[in-house]
Amino acid sequence: MSLPAVLLAAGSSPSPTSSESTTGSAVRTIQDAQQSATNAASWVEQNWSTWLAIGLRVLLILVIAGVLRAVVQRAITKLIDRMTRTAEAVDGTSLGGLLVNNERRRQRSQAIGSVLRSVASFAILGTAALMVLAAFQINLAPLLASAGVAGVAIGFGARNLVTDFLSGVFMILEDQYGVGDTIDAGVASGEVIEVGLRVTKLRGSEGEIWYVRNGEVKRIGNLSQGWATAGVDVTVKANEDLDRLKSTLDEVAEKMSAEEPWNELLWSPIEVLGLDSVLLDSMVVRVSARTMPGKSLTVERELRWRIKRAFDAANIRIVGGATAPADEEEAADPTAAVAAPSVLSNPDSPQSAAASPLIQQRSATK
Repeated sequence: MSLPAVLLAAGSSPSPTSSESTTGSAVRTIQDAQQSATNAASWVEQNWSTWLAIGLRVLLILVIAGVLRAVVQRAITKLIDRMTRTAEAVDGTSLGGLLVNNERRRQRSQAIGSVLRSVASFAILGTAALMVLAAFQINLAPLLASAGVAGVAIGFGARNLVTDFLSGVFMILEDQYGVGDTIDAGVASGEVIEVGLRVTKLRGSEGEIWYVRNGEVKRIGNLSQGWATAGVDVTVKANEDLDRLKSTLDEVAEKMSAEEPWNELLWSPIEVLGLDSVLLDSMVVRVSARTMPGKSLTVERELRWRIKRAFDAANIRIVGGATAPADEEEAADPTAAVAAPSVLSNPDSPQSAAASPLIQQRSATK
């Protein structure tokens, strides 16, 4: 006889004892547990294939994302190394040594590599996270809508920070300036000592440090790229011989261009451009030359020095101001520094008597 039949027969007895009631309760508990285990096993048996598929899909997504991220970062690192090696090859030339330096190259490479790696990691890992959530059959529409609203709010609140960051990225990618360059950023000018994605540090002419936000820079004048222009204006008398004047300047230019270290600082011959202006009693001669970036003031000072010595030797007079003073000055009047005689110097004059105190006048009357 089976156990359920026995239990049923026992339950139909007219007067069960307490021991029999306890035994029936335990049997029902065992049956419930057996039924729960059977249902759980059946549910697991029905869904294990789905779980396994989801797990394998998630694992595949994570593996592909990790491998892709490693490959992309390695490619970015090789690209940055290639850029650095190219810059080092250019650094061996004279032009490369003027425009490229180690600190500028290092900071620019680090900034570009950091930005590219961050963007690649964010794109790959973010896409992988969304694919994992989709594998678990999670509705991504509310999540994406919430992320979009939060992104708009954060972007609106931190728009200045975003503007500074984007401006710094494009400044570095386009190589608008670097460490060691002298720039005019509009809000401040000086030598660049550090280039960041948000702030650029400048050293002013008086030693001060300017922190310029990249988003505030509307224009940049780089004084250290390409070449600079050294220009000297010489004002002489209007009656000077132009041929002798030009020959003297040409001699100065030729001699200076052949000497060290000016032959390296000068990137073009010193040219006498001609008369810049002609006035009634003076004229201005313009002398110009292309120089190494940042060396225009040095060349101008040396050029003025040599022109002055050459003009003194050639007896060519340099005059100052817009017009030249007259050659013959009027003789100074020797009595100009002597005061005019005064009637008060005579004590007997009526003016002196009127200016004297009343007591003295009474004593004189007595």
